[in-house]
Order: sequence, then C-alpha cells, then structure tokens
Amino acid sequence: YANTDPLLIVRGEGARLFDERGRTFLDTRNNVCHVGHAHPRVAAAVARQVSALNTNTRYLHPNVCLLARRLAATFPAGSGLEVCFFVNSGSEANDLAMRLAFARTRSREVVVVSHGYHGHTQQTIDISPYKFDHKGGEGPKPNVRKVPCPDTFRGPHRGADAGAAYAASVEAACRDAGGQVAAFIVESGMSVGGVIMPPEGYLAACYRAVRAAGGICIADEVQVGFGRFGAHFWAFEQQGVSPDIVTMGKPFGNGMPLAAVVTTRSVAEAFNNGLEYFNTFGGNPVCAAAGLAVLDVLRDESLQEHASEVGAFFRAELWRLGPRPPRV
Repeated sequence: YANTDPLLIVRGEGARLFDERGRTFLDTRNNVCHVGHAHPRVAAAVARQVSALNTNTRYLHPNVCLLARRLAATFPAGSGLEVCFFVNSGSEANDLAMRLAFARTRSREVVVVSHGYHGHTQQTIDISPYKFDHKGGEGPKPNVRKVPCPDTFRGPHRGADAGAAYAASVEAACRDAGGQVAAFIVESGMSVGGVIMPPEGYLAACYRAVRAAGGICIADEVQVGFGRFGAHFWAFEQQGVSPDIVTMGKPFGNGMPLAAVVTTRSVAEAFNNGLEYFNTFGGNPVCAAAGLAVLDVLRDESLQEHASEVGAFFRAELWRLGPRPPRV
C-alpha cells in the first residue's frame, strides 16, 4: 500500500482508470467500485435523486425503506437478520456493531483475531490487531482478547482438524473472559490479514463457544460481502453459520458513502435503551438510491455468478503455471 509515486486519476470506466496524461490502467486494487467505475445505472440513479432531494434522515423517504427491504432479503431465510441501521462507512458500521453488542450483553469483553482490521475510529482501532499491534499502536486493551488467525498456510494448524484447533483458542479466550463475552468479531474471509479463508468448521465452533459465553457473533463483511465470494452473496454463508450482527460498507454504494449494520430483532431491541441513536447522513436519499442501483446491477448483470466463473478460471490457470507446493 506504499504510494511512493501515487497516480493522479481523473476518470474511471468499468475496470479501467485514466490519469491526467490519458494513460489507461487496469484497476486491480480498488475495492470500492463494486459494479465498475462510473456505472451508468448507478450514476443515473444518483443524478436523479440528487436533483430531487438530498437531506438528513430526520424525514421519511421511500429509498431507505426500499433499501432496507432489499438488503434484508439477501440474508438466508430463518437467520433473523432483518433490522437495518444505515451509516456512512465500514468503520462506522463496526463501531455501531460494538455498541449493539455491549448493550445486548452488558459486557465489554471482546474476542478478536490476529491481523484483523475493522476500522479507524478509536473503538474499531481497539479491536483491530492490524492497528494496535503495529507502529503507533498501543497493544490490546485489557478487555480485548486476541486469538490466532486461522491460517492453514502459514499457521500451526494445517490439517483436516485445523478448524477445530483454531476455534479452541476462541473457546479459551471465552473462558479467560470469565464466561461473559460481549462479542467475537472477525471478517468472514480475512482480507487485510492476508486473504485468509477460514478452515471448514471454524466459524461454527467459534460461534458455539461465544454464544455459550453469552456473547454476540459479528460477521465483518465490509470487504468480502455482496457476492464477492461467488458461490455466496455473504461470505459467512460459506461456513454454514448465521451471525447475530453483519456489517458491510465499501462496495455497497459503488463509491458513495453507504454502509450498514444488519442484526436481529432481539439485539436491536436491547439497543433501544433510551440513549438515542441518530445518524445525520446514514441512509440519505441519494446514497440509498446508489445502494438500490448497485443491488439492481448485481442481479441484472449476474455479477455474483460472474465472480464465481472468473474466480474458478483464474484459480485453474494458476495451477497450470507449474507443480504446486503441498499447502498452495
């Protein structure tokens, strides 16, 4: 991520970027413009709405209600994930998710995974080993318990029992917390941590341990959700689990500041404790219009299926480069 000679980008189209000299670049780095730079349907939806109304969220508007309904419909049937809080960024979503967990459990004990990154607010830095364990960081706070990253390539557990072995550290962290945990937060597929796919059975075992300790299970889907896994719309589905809270952000608005927290009715009701929550811009009419357009494009252009096909092709071609080591 070192920008020793940063590009001056003035235009984008699809998967391409253009600099001030007219040079064209294939954008392999951007994780925000989910359906492509300057997608005409997203741009048109934003233009229409900003020409009609954009204001704070003290007023009712159909866009945010429609977006909540469409978003809730993307989650597995029976998951109970049906209450939506709209915010402006993934950091803000994860910050709010922690507030929800604290309100629901009355605990402040949090279990996090090594190398995890969840945002840049103070609350999210405190639960992000990627931040607090590196230069300028202050290490984990007393209420934060760090467990090993479930890395089957570089880590100590690499066999068929890796999921259970890594989950055992989460069980131990719950015991160390005195059996009263507020939350376990992890990306369903760790991105900043090194593109780590958790081994089979990992999240299911972790979720059992956390819930037995009274905790809330948070799936951070900010960088991995919205069909990027191909076979599943949400990455946690690959593990056959159902979180209590799901957070999302970066790709939701295709570059517009749109993010969300989706949770169950029981968690949301515990948060309704008299300490009013209000978000001035979260879910405003223009950003909600962008989110609706993104969901439309994902569906109409079969982009989730496209991700699955291209991913399978890319993986197959990589294997053709030569003999693979045992753990690749």
